[in-house]
Amino acid sequence: MQHRIVVLGAGYAGAIAAGRLAKRLRREDVAITLVNAEPDFVERVRMHQLATGQDLTPRPFSEMFAGTGVELRLAKVTGVDVDHKTVAVNDANGAEELAYDTLVYALGSGWNAQGVPGTAEHAYEIAGRPGALRLRERLARLDGGQTVVVVGGGLTGLEAATEIAEARPDLSVALAARGGLGDWLSPKGREHLRKVFGKLGITAHEHAAVTAVEADRVATADGTAIPAAVAVWTTGFAVHPIAKATALEVTDTGQIVVDGTMRSVSHPDVYAVGDAAMVMGPGDKPLRMSCASGTPTAWQAADAIAARLTGGKLPNVSIRYFNQCISLGRKEGLIQYVTADDRALRAVLTGRLAALYKELICKGAAWSVANPRLGLPTRRHRVTREQAAGGSAVQATA
Repeated sequence: MQHRIVVLGAGYAGAIAAGRLAKRLRREDVAITLVNAEPDFVERVRMHQLATGQDLTPRPFSEMFAGTGVELRLAKVTGVDVDHKTVAVNDANGAEELAYDTLVYALGSGWNAQGVPGTAEHAYEIAGRPGALRLRERLARLDGGQTVVVVGGGLTGLEAATEIAEARPDLSVALAARGGLGDWLSPKGREHLRKVFGKLGITAHEHAAVTAVEADRVATADGTAIPAAVAVWTTGFAVHPIAKATALEVTDTGQIVVDGTMRSVSHPDVYAVGDAAMVMGPGDKPLRMSCASGTPTAWQAADAIAARLTGGKLPNVSIRYFNQCISLGRKEGLIQYVTADDRALRAVLTGRLAALYKELICKGAAWSVANPRLGLPTRRHRVTREQAAGGSAVQATA
């Protein structure tokens, strides 16, 4: 009797969780199914590169999970019934239900239009590959001198604006930020950011909350109209809506409320990781939606599931931040060192070295998806029949 583990979503968090579970548990004892709508891994942290015409390395899941025992199911998740422990999916053969004993919910997030009029009709987004490819095609058709306005002054906005300005110096690139430019950074970080913006010719509209997007401009709260042949919307993320439609306890934003092991506080057979989870970090502050948060939550959930199935020791690792890594085009970068709860310290790394550092971080994140075994013990634990059905006995095996 195999314990059925179903993982929904194969972004950073979902794919890492599936691979780590496969390493922790014997395939004779568990059946791990990874459900994803696309056949290859999407490096979300590189979508600004894809949008500017760069080609990314293909990463097929069939290769990444070869020999691990993880079964990839190419399908779209259409619903979850946490009371009957089933997942509704739709693939090329039609609709079907998958039963689970343990569910790992990692459907992640997409772009957030924030309810601003005209955004859905006129703005472009880079929260996923379809949006990035759509923007790529639009940018390729722009004539020199036309204006691209990136809306949103967070990490995604800064990376998008600088990448576009570097790739297309013939365009007029601007960024509209609700607050000051990089106002959460240290003084040295802000100084370097302004220096790079100046070098790339990017216009910064600070304290400019965008209230509407039109076909050729964006409007701000003070009545200013900023010309925009293309508006790129990067004002944050909204989680996948499926969790909010279930009986799971979720926040107002639709994130699943979990404990320190990423286990749902309302349904103990469900774990949530990545952007889908409301995880409290140091200082009793929620973790921000990011790859930096998603990876350790995946480790925590996988280790907790394995421990509970085998009677092992539950993980007790504090999830904290160390730095914020910002690419500013291919030649410049900014590494802002932060406190455990993500507040800027004085120390920064800038320039070409910071760009190389960020590139290593991106490569490392993709590598960790295909190699979730790093740092794990070489011993696995066997799930007995009693454990698969909820027992507590354990057998160790090499």
